[in-house]
Parts: sequence; C-alpha cells; structure tokens
Amino acid sequence: MHRQIALVRRPGPLLADGIVTHIEASPVDVDAARRQWEGYVETLCSTGWEIREVAPADDCPDAVFIEDAAVVFDDIAVTTRPGAPSRRAEVEGMSAPLMECGLEVIDLGAGHLDGGDVLKVGRSVFVGLGGRTDTDGIEALTHIIEPRGWTVIAVPVSRVLHLKSAITALPDGTIIGYLPLVDDVSLFDRFRAVDEESGSHVVITGDDRLLMAASAPRTASMLRADGYQVDLVDIAEFEKLEGCVTCLSIRVR
Repeated sequence: MHRQIALVRRPGPLLADGIVTHIEASPVDVDAARRQWEGYVETLCSTGWEIREVAPADDCPDAVFIEDAAVVFDDIAVTTRPGAPSRRAEVEGMSAPLMECGLEVIDLGAGHLDGGDVLKVGRSVFVGLGGRTDTDGIEALTHIIEPRGWTVIAVPVSRVLHLKSAITALPDGTIIGYLPLVDDVSLFDRFRAVDEESGSHVVITGDDRLLMAASAPRTASMLRADGYQVDLVDIAEFEKLEGCVTCLSIRVR
C-alpha cells in the first residue's frame, strides 16, 4: 500500500527554551515560529503528503523537532532514546500515532540515538556518532534493522548537532553537504558540496521535488537548474535552535 504520511507536532509555549549546542543562543519569537511551522505543514500538504498532527508535548521545549523521536524503516518504526535527558519525554505518546500509520513499533531499547542522526540512502543507513547518538544506540539500531535488509554505517559527527545538520541526500542518492561541517567526506561514494549551511538540508517530497529552507536560495537555484522542483519555506526561528527542514516531521512513505 502506498503511503505518504507526515507526522508533525505543534511548537509548544516553551520553544524559546530549547537546547542550543553548536551556535550562539539568540531570542526566539514563539509566535513567528508557530506561523513558520504552519507554513511548513501547508507546504508538505500541498506536495501531496497527508498531515497527521501528534499530540503536543508542551512541557518539552524541543518537541516540535519530532524527527528525533522515531525513525521509520519500511513497515517498522524504531522509537528512539534521545541523547539529551531533557528530550526523553518527547518519545512518550509516539507509539500510537505510528501504529495508526500501519507501522510495527519497536523501542530502541539501549544506548542513545536521535532520529536527526539517521540518514537513509537506498538500503544504507548512515548514523551520526557524536553528540547525541552513542555506540550503544547504533548497535541497538543495527540489531533491529540489519536482519531486515538494512546496512548501518557509523559516521563521526563533531561539528554539528546531528548528522543531518551537515548532510542529507538527493533523490538519486547523492549526498549533499556543507563541507566545513562534515567530519569525513570520504565515507560517501557520491558527495556534492554546497556553499550554504542550510543548503545541505533537503526533504525529498517527490521523485524530483525537494523541500528546503528559504535561507538557502543559491543552493535552491542550483538544484532547480538540475531539474528539481524546489519548495522553499521560512524556518528562521527554528534555525536559531539548530533546527532544519528535516527535523520538523517524520515522513512515512
């Protein structure tokens, strides 16, 4: 059965208290963030995704970054164990909406892992090892998904919050990234460098369609020249919290 569902979680009143690790903290306009989140959701909807809103977690400042709470592989969803103690409550309440998508839900069970550290390219799964995800978390994920035909590859991450803060992948499997934030580019068979940090963040919304942040206009123009349809969204308030377009939804395909 073809599925194209996006799970999202509305930003809560404590958003401005979210964790900042690799950038200098700056004031967050929560009202503007809510408007930007609505624009992000509307754009996903306009590109053919069915939007399902997960119950808010208003006591968790970073809960809007829902991607960190679970990762989908075929017909299973692995609920994570976030590396930041203050974020672990975000996983509560995720099982039911994932099961409503027809997924079998499996708890990671050991170690720590954030969904933002997990990048799927074909049947390969690159997992960032560093700030939020540890060796035990990668081993636990490997134990769950390798018997199901996935290959897990650990990737060092030391310059950014998550692996997908530095790289994502284009529909053809090419890794796209901002070189100053990539620890070891030699791990990727095909790599394409961009000159905007947020240009390394793409969400694949269709065969030749991408969702990107409005803060990466040059990268968007480059990818349009390659034949991609690119939808830009303003997520400036979330970028102040090291957020990007990937982490504001869980995509179930």
